[in-house]
Amino acid sequence: MPERTPYIAANWKMHKTVAEAAEFVDALLPRIAATQADVVLCPPFTALSAVVERRYGTAVKVAAQNMHEEDSGGFTGEVSAPMLVELDVEAVVLGHSERRQHFAESDEALSRKVPKALAAGLEPILCIGESEEARDAGEAEQVLERQLQADLSALEPAQIASVVIAYEPIWAIGTGRTATPEQAQAACAFIRDVLRMRGAAADEVRILYGGSVKPANAAELLSLPDVDGALVGGASLDPNDFAAIVEASG
Repeated sequence: MPERTPYIAANWKMHKTVAEAAEFVDALLPRIAATQADVVLCPPFTALSAVVERRYGTAVKVAAQNMHEEDSGGFTGEVSAPMLVELDVEAVVLGHSERRQHFAESDEALSRKVPKALAAGLEPILCIGESEEARDAGEAEQVLERQLQADLSALEPAQIASVVIAYEPIWAIGTGRTATPEQAQAACAFIRDVLRMRGAAADEVRILYGGSVKPANAAELLSLPDVDGALVGGASLDPNDFAAIVEASG
């Protein structure tokens, strides 16, 4: 089985001014200088350049929180892959549950965005996850499989290994609730099985858990066999808390 490097991503959402982002990076970098994990910071668009500039000379990567599938056009308020590449951004979060819920992000749109990101040289961090209603109805696996199949539909099996998958149970985002280790492991193992059925090199794909990850629960979650990292929300806003989660990845 391939060795999968831990992948720890900080999703700041709509937080941090340019000055606050710069202060965060300056505080974080000394704490994680020795880590072997892939560390990714996902600031808002306005702070991308500041974070990119401060991480030069380190192994830290920078991801945008969204992008449009077209290179240019009449899409007010959107940002394209070439624009991100020009800023030296290396990755992009796609399909976060908040994008799906609040901005009507569809699987159809994601099926275009994922290959566009790959073609531009951006690493897609594709988010999937079930609602509380779907889990309580016993439909979590159906939701995950439907999202995966639709969002990756335009990719060849060999391309899937270049996509990072983030499992984020919607009921555990911003609620303080966290999936039990057993729930997180079962969901991530199921995702890997679906990728394997697609013909992908599923053991090479990194699958993250995202749902109220904190320093107190990070080590247990990150020790699970099919959890290869974390997409961290609220706890990523404090450099000490986020550094602790990076350190918990081993």
